Amino acid sequence: MLKDHAARLTGFAGSCLIALGGLGAGALPVGIPFFAGLKHVRIGLFAVYGGLMLLLLAWWWLGRLSAAGDTRAMWRTAALWSAPLLVAPPMFSRDVYSYLAQGLMLGDGMDVYRAGPSALGGFFAEQVPAIWQHTPSPYGPVFLLTAQLVTAPIGGHLLTGVVAMRLLAVGGLALLAYVLPTLATSAGVPPHKAVWLAVLNPLVLIHFVGGAHNDALMVGLLAAGLAAAVRNRPLVATLLIVAAGLIKAPAVLGLVAVAVIWASRIDGRLPRLRASAAVGATAAAATALLTQIAGTGYGWIAALDTPISPQNLSLTSVLGRWTAGLLREDGVGEVFALNLWRWLGVLATLVVAGLVWACLDRLGPLYGLGLVLIALVAFGPALRPWYLIWGLAPLAAAAGHRWVRRALAAVCGVMTLVVLPDGFAVDGGELLLATLGGLAGCAAFLVVRLAAAPAADRLVPARAAR
Repeated sequence: MLKDHAARLTGFAGSCLIALGGLGAGALPVGIPFFAGLKHVRIGLFAVYGGLMLLLLAWWWLGRLSAAGDTRAMWRTAALWSAPLLVAPPMFSRDVYSYLAQGLMLGDGMDVYRAGPSALGGFFAEQVPAIWQHTPSPYGPVFLLTAQLVTAPIGGHLLTGVVAMRLLAVGGLALLAYVLPTLATSAGVPPHKAVWLAVLNPLVLIHFVGGAHNDALMVGLLAAGLAAAVRNRPLVATLLIVAAGLIKAPAVLGLVAVAVIWASRIDGRLPRLRASAAVGATAAAATALLTQIAGTGYGWIAALDTPISPQNLSLTSVLGRWTAGLLREDGVGEVFALNLWRWLGVLATLVVAGLVWACLDRLGPLYGLGLVLIALVAFGPALRPWYLIWGLAPLAAAAGHRWVRRALAAVCGVMTLVVLPDGFAVDGGELLLATLGGLAGCAAFLVVRLAAAPAADRLVPARAAR
């Protein structure tokens, strides 16, 4: 029990350091003198990476403790570790400013699928990075309607809008935490292990709470839809997953899992075909209705091809740039090489999906969905660390093999560290500061671990004597 408390307090200390460091090195709003006075990138960066290492190591420590097998305790720990991030400035991304700008654009009657934030102009548009100023929205009508509702009452209060968007993301995370035990139980996985991997995970906390990403709402609705499916409520499941897909399109893959789950529970001939037809018809009707309510039209379909940043570190983008560099003397352009590798990435994703479908009876629909979503991220044209959480949620609920869970945890640990708190690219000096901060965090964790272990050991004989 003492070790549990030590692990939880260590993680809380890490979250506090991340939040404090964010005041100096986070994705701070521009044009506000108060935040300009707080900006001390070096100190902030050192503190953030010290906090990240404390949080990661505390998460690992808590996962190894047998006494941590309590789902409610995991929920309480997630709330404790999230609390400092709730009051921090935006962290690890400036996407929340784009959300606010798009909500205001809709309120002004602009078409966000044709124009970028530059068309809005003014203070809110200034917060959006230059690379996205002229980029149309890549989000679906459900999220845009939500963004419009959030921004309607805030007027010119940027910070109020950031808080509202963060609370929306926290709501998505809370929904995920609530329904995940249902999914895990249906797949024979201990619920506390699923919550540890997909909710308490530092990658999830820093990007869903600290970054206020709309992926949190998407993943929460997707998980809720899958939970409705395993509870034999396929129509509710379909509606929830359509809503998730109209935030970000990858969630629509969950409809396949709903159809498979439904088909396993109905009698008669061609159960999968009948279930798929019913899910497809319901999804089409729900999509038309929600798009009509949002009033954004069907520009979101074309928005699926929204351009990505030129220096994206996805596998296909890196290989495309490398190939273009090798073949430049032969007159092969970078655009051609990038497009070639991206289509190969699509092919690789389809191959993974085909293999999953062939082994679906052995894997199960949740496990299969998680693998396909991970493949979509790994072979897709854009890679952001928080995209991994799309597939992490169903895999955490369905992956019973210890080595799979350890591999997922290791990948999440690495991806937690790869984005700077301001959301921009790293340079040599920042890398050095981040490394020193991380080493300091490791040293502090070792001190706590050594201090906690002897005290815990001294309690063992006393308990035995009782």
